[in-house]
Amino acid sequence: MCLAHRVTVLGMGELVRVAVDGGGIATITLDSQRNRNALSRALVAELSACIDDAEAADARAIVLGHEGPAFCAGADLKERAGADGPPDSSPMVDVMRRLMDTDRPTIAAVEGAVRAGGIGLMASCDLVVVDESVTFALTEVRIGVAAAIISVPILRRVPAGKIAAAMLTGETFDAAEARSIGLVTHVTTDVPAQVAALTDGIKLGAPRAVRETKRLLRQVPTMDRDEAFDEMRALSDELFGGPDAQEGMAAFREKRPPVWP
Repeated sequence: MCLAHRVTVLGMGELVRVAVDGGGIATITLDSQRNRNALSRALVAELSACIDDAEAADARAIVLGHEGPAFCAGADLKERAGADGPPDSSPMVDVMRRLMDTDRPTIAAVEGAVRAGGIGLMASCDLVVVDESVTFALTEVRIGVAAAIISVPILRRVPAGKIAAAMLTGETFDAAEARSIGLVTHVTTDVPAQVAALTDGIKLGAPRAVRETKRLLRQVPTMDRDEAFDEMRALSDELFGGPDAQEGMAAFREKRPPVWP
């Protein structure tokens, strides 16, 4: 068996599981099909634990996928309606922060419908691969609330004017529209193949170089120009003087694949 195809189960909850293959790619799978992978307290808690497991295994990348016809239907409204005490969205905020801030690239693998909070979960990933048949809707206003916490990752991807109609009306939009506004990065007829191509590409890079690239993608757009130049110059000089660059340049000269630590 190819090393990359060997799979080790890291965590197996009732609603979410995580496994890592021999190439170091962790796959977290939402599997609460009875409610279309809605964001119940239990699912969010298990998702957070699975991220723990992926990071503890030093995964090269984290893929967030799903079972069933829906990626995620958003908040578990039955649970919310029957809850005692005030609502607490902090666990969901924590999960979105973790997907955005973990050192390793995160990829949402979406083969079914995405609604409301599920769009925030998806948008928290660095790369979003969706099947061309997938539809999306930000339906919060139709139940009397706003797409509040999920607006944070969404509006870091999409200019406000391009998603205003969807947020204000709750209208459904398709994968082509999601791609055109920047909400998703890849639209395909074969999500697993596209995800595999992306993870294969990530594995070609030096682990630290990939980590630093994710960090600068997040931080540089928020920095003052001269501060950004100063910090990025220092990073560039450090990386070019490091062992990964020496190995990478040697491999380029010798026309061979690099061997990363």
